[in-house]
Amino acid sequence: MTELAGVSSRLPRGRHGLPREQVIASQRERILRAMADAMAERGYVNTPIAVVLKRAGVSRETFYEQFRSKEHCFEAAFERAVHGVMGRIAAASDETTPAPGTPENTDRLDRLLGAYLEALAAEPAYARLFLVEVYAAGAKAVAKRAVLQESFVAVIADVLGATTESQRFACQTLAAGVSAMVTAKIAAADPDGLRALRGPLLELVLRSGDLYGDAVRAN
Repeated sequence: MTELAGVSSRLPRGRHGLPREQVIASQRERILRAMADAMAERGYVNTPIAVVLKRAGVSRETFYEQFRSKEHCFEAAFERAVHGVMGRIAAASDETTPAPGTPENTDRLDRLLGAYLEALAAEPAYARLFLVEVYAAGAKAVAKRAVLQESFVAVIADVLGATTESQRFACQTLAAGVSAMVTAKIAAADPDGLRALRGPLLELVLRSGDLYGDAVRAN
């Protein structure tokens, strides 16, 4: 997922003449990637800063020039993961031409589900960071995860045309159920199973009538 990859390659050895801003950006992206990859293997608790430094190929001084602590680095990596996922969802939402013979709302929901699941499957380390390891990173990180969950609820409610309190509550339960299922697939390192959720989830919503929103009934 290029949104998450960023400027992750190592800089040329020796004198390279690159602007300082580019050097800092490269170092930062390498550190964030190293944090995600290390935690995917070891878990948040068992990932010391020394492991991140070795993976990123940077010094401790360089690390602390950009991050106050391991927790601060995790927060930045979390934001990077969210940016990548939300970027894919926004791109899918901007597509306006439905597939031939497919109602607009159904097509939009299918594209959004596909974008979300593909974003997670394409970057399992970052996906694990904000779906699994976030719960080991403390209350502040979990609170950010809750805010992200509500943003997904808002997207679902908009697509499905939720206008009542009961419909929005149904959208909240749908988002929570999807979150639990994708988290299990990520924890089990099962990207194919993750992608396979797309069809059944879409079918579930389409069979629900106006449970989640009036847009489904209109289809």
